[in-house]
Amino acid sequence: MKKTKRFQKIATLTSIFFLLSLNVMLGQKDERVSLKDSLDGAFDLSDYIIYAHGFIVVPTIITEPAVGGFGGAVVPVFLKKHAPVIDENGKKRFINPDITGGIGMYTANKSWMAGAFRSATLIKPRILYRVMAGYGNMNLSFYANNLPNKNDEEFKLNFKTFIFYTQWLKQFNNAKWSAGPQYLFLNSKINLPNINIPPPFVQPEDIKSTVSQLGGAIQFDGRDNIFTPDKGIRIQSDFFWSDNAIGSDYDAWRVNFSAIGYYPITKKLIGGLRIEGERAFGSPPFYLLPGINLRGVPAARYMGKTSLVTETEFRWDLYRRWSLMGFGGVASAFNDWDKAFAKPVVYNYGTGFRYLIARKFKLRMGIDVAKGPEEWAYYIVFGSNWMR
Repeated sequence: MKKTKRFQKIATLTSIFFLLSLNVMLGQKDERVSLKDSLDGAFDLSDYIIYAHGFIVVPTIITEPAVGGFGGAVVPVFLKKHAPVIDENGKKRFINPDITGGIGMYTANKSWMAGAFRSATLIKPRILYRVMAGYGNMNLSFYANNLPNKNDEEFKLNFKTFIFYTQWLKQFNNAKWSAGPQYLFLNSKINLPNINIPPPFVQPEDIKSTVSQLGGAIQFDGRDNIFTPDKGIRIQSDFFWSDNAIGSDYDAWRVNFSAIGYYPITKKLIGGLRIEGERAFGSPPFYLLPGINLRGVPAARYMGKTSLVTETEFRWDLYRRWSLMGFGGVASAFNDWDKAFAKPVVYNYGTGFRYLIARKFKLRMGIDVAKGPEEWAYYIVFGSNWMR
């Protein structure tokens, strides 16, 4: 009963924030601001985002199983659209929209978080940058891998964590290529469950720890837009180095690779493929081990020193702005390569829909329903489930 009342309060608050956002926009008396598209007359937020001072409050339902399966978040976002620029070589360069926002969230298992983020471009020096910071009190489930043919044991841990992350990428002459440094800082305190024997994967130094990681990234981004691409490829390879010399309690390395591609099979059918891999070296904390990121699979459910993920999806633009989704994937997380498939491969499959909610940004929004090895889950999708 208490949970039901809490859910009702979350839904009510998010609805109020959304209505207030619309009232602010409509009260500006700017003839350019309309909730109808000038081309097809359909509901569209493009002019709202562009002309209402780039501000929108996005109420979001949180459906991640790892934090209780239900919750609410309020995300105020400023978007700034840039026109293409002509470089010194006479070539046109497209500029991604600047995105600045905050987040406040609360979930069914009493997890909460507050933070702010920005993703933008310094146009003249050709630098893409991201920065985010936040603090959270999160209740998360981690699992101990027991002997074969036995179920993994679940441990519910409480994390009080401050996080800071930033990345700065310099574009090459070919603006699709960029490279540069990145940095991650985590300060965490973990409260263990009230049990006699602590989880086997938790080391004494993990209870109160500092993670400081310095790294770099190289990226190729040929997608036609950053929100819901119809075509193009994005490839990124990056690494992080953690050491006492830069203020970290851990000595470890982490290497990541990600490839995401979209291809228009027909005029109304878009196919997508995602391939990702991650490898950890040294002695990282258990909560930073590579894990499996698939719809329908709880975060931190499957972890190891290596993770491999592949997922495919199809979007069928069925009628006007409405699209139907279908997707599925397989993945594995393991410590040693000779035991990569010692346990059954993790899988997912599901379906969903999208609505083209902001045509001028090529931004779609919708819901996905996914099945993993253990349970069903649903997700509110803003842009794409593969947004990076």
